[in-house]
Amino acid sequence: MPMRSIIDAPPVSALAQFQNNFGKRFLLTVDTEEEFDWAKPLSRNEYDLRHVVHIGRFQQFCEGEGITPVYLIDWPIANSELAVKILGPALESGKAEVGIQLHPWVNPPFEEEVTQQNSFAGNLTPTLERSKFRLLRDMIESRFGTAPVMYRAGRYGAGPNTSEILRSGGIAIDSSVRPKFNYRADGGPDYTAHPVAPYWLDDEHQLLELPLTTVFSGLLRATADTIYPAFWRAPFLRGVFSRLGLMERIPLTPEGISADEAIRAINLGIEDSLPLLVFSLHSPSLAPGHTPYVRNDADLDRLYEWFRLIFSHLRNNNVQSTSVRMIMENVVR
Repeated sequence: MPMRSIIDAPPVSALAQFQNNFGKRFLLTVDTEEEFDWAKPLSRNEYDLRHVVHIGRFQQFCEGEGITPVYLIDWPIANSELAVKILGPALESGKAEVGIQLHPWVNPPFEEEVTQQNSFAGNLTPTLERSKFRLLRDMIESRFGTAPVMYRAGRYGAGPNTSEILRSGGIAIDSSVRPKFNYRADGGPDYTAHPVAPYWLDDEHQLLELPLTTVFSGLLRATADTIYPAFWRAPFLRGVFSRLGLMERIPLTPEGISADEAIRAINLGIEDSLPLLVFSLHSPSLAPGHTPYVRNDADLDRLYEWFRLIFSHLRNNNVQSTSVRMIMENVVR
C-alpha cells in the first residue's frame, strides 16, 4: 500500500489511538541546528555553532524537571564534537533522545542551488532528498551511537516523496507538519487543513505523524479553521482579531508566545481531548543573540521561566512528559 503524502491532509480514519494507560502526555522537541541570520539569504557556509555549549544547561534543566527532550539534529550539529560530548551521557542514560532535522542548504550532497524554494527539502528531486536524508541519518547514528527514528523537515518543508523516503530509511515518526500554518508564499507546504492530533501516514501503521501543537482561541474559535486561512492575503487582520479576542493562533513554543498564551492553548488542547501536546524550540534560542526571541540575558531568563511555568501547569493538570520510545510503545497499531 503506498504511503500518504505528508503534505496532504489525512482522512479521519487515519487518526492514531493510544493505550488507555498512556493518559495525557506532552513531548518536548528541540530543533537542534546551526546559528544563522534569519534576516539574510540562506548560505552553505555563513553559520556558527557558538550556542552549542549552552545546550548542556538546558539538558540539566530538563533533567531537573523530569523531562526527556528529543533533539532533532541537523548536519552541522551532527558534526560538532562538542554536541556529541554534551548530549552523549544524556542519551546513554535515557534522559534525552535524538532525531533528524534536515536543513538541505547545509547538508550534502550539494547539488542544488541555494534558494528559498530549495530550502524546503520536499521541493528537491526524490533522489537528492533521499541522499541528503540518508547521509544525515547515518552520520547521526555514527556520531551519537543510536539510530534515530524521528524526523522533522527543516522549515517544516516536507514534500510529496518524504513519507516514502522516511519509511524506507527506518523512520517510525515524522513531525514535519505544523497545523494551521501555510508556507506557500515562501514555496513551502500548506498545513492549514491538517489535524493537530497524531495520525498514521500509511494503512499498515508503520509511520506516525506527530504534528506540532497549535490551537485557536477566542470567541470565533469554532469557525477558525475556516476563517483564518482567508487571512493569508490580509495578515493584518490576524492582529485585529487577536486584539479583539475573536481569534488567535497559538503554537506551543516559548518563541514569540507568552506563558499566559501557552497555558490558554494547553487548556484548550486538554478540552479538545488531544492525547499528545508537542512543544518546539530552536536550539539557538538557548543563548542570547542568535534568534529574534532571545536577544539578551533577560530574554534567556524569561525563556527558562516560561518553561518552569508551563511544566508546573502541565503537572497540575496531570499532563505527563513522554518520549519517542514511550510513544512508540503505547500507540495502537
